[in-house]
Amino acid sequence: MYIIAVSRILTILFIIKRERSFHAPMYYFLCMLAITNLVLSTSMLPKMLSTFWFNSREIDFSASLTEMYFIHLFSVMESGILMAMGFDRYVAICDPLRHCTVLAYHMVAKIDLAVVLLGGMIILPYLILTRQWPYSETNIIPDTYCAHTAVVKLACADTCISSYYGLFVLFFVKGLNMFFVALSYTQILRAIFSFLTKDAWLKTFGTCSSHLCSILAFFISALFSSLTY
Repeated sequence: MYIIAVSRILTILFIIKRERSFHAPMYYFLCMLAITNLVLSTSMLPKMLSTFWFNSREIDFSASLTEMYFIHLFSVMESGILMAMGFDRYVAICDPLRHCTVLAYHMVAKIDLAVVLLGGMIILPYLILTRQWPYSETNIIPDTYCAHTAVVKLACADTCISSYYGLFVLFFVKGLNMFFVALSYTQILRAIFSFLTKDAWLKTFGTCSSHLCSILAFFISALFSSLTY
């Protein structure tokens, strides 16, 4: 599954780079999403495979913090990119004449840069807080990767501040992104119902269906995974 995921991501990037008709905001955001998925899967799957194949169940504390940082950083980035893609679809459907003006190349670059910088700043406290807690010599994480809450639960101290910050990131950052995605699609649905022809309905649903599936798969799994701890 990992090899299939990586090969498909690289194929998407190659096709978008080669095909000039794909040099548009929607496909630039898709490139960012593909790169984010590539790094996110690479952050956790190699260690997961070594655990299953070679029974290598140990990980250095610094390596666990690095894995945790990259997993949560690119998870927050993916949330931001999905929100940006929702905004792109909103402008393309509800205000198509201004789409190229609103989402010009420099604006797409600024949005991508903002997603990266904000993600880095939001997840940095995870690293700082987790590193300062005292831990016993033997610690077992009941998971195949180093999630923030799983690591913090092993600390021999009161880690309420880490738990509260984790909930803040889940509900305020990812929740806010999901709210704006829902707002974009509410406006898109209103625009769809104002269309008179069936062809216009089908074309719009065809444009948005894959994005909606990605949003549901990401946010539902992220919410379930975070709240389980």
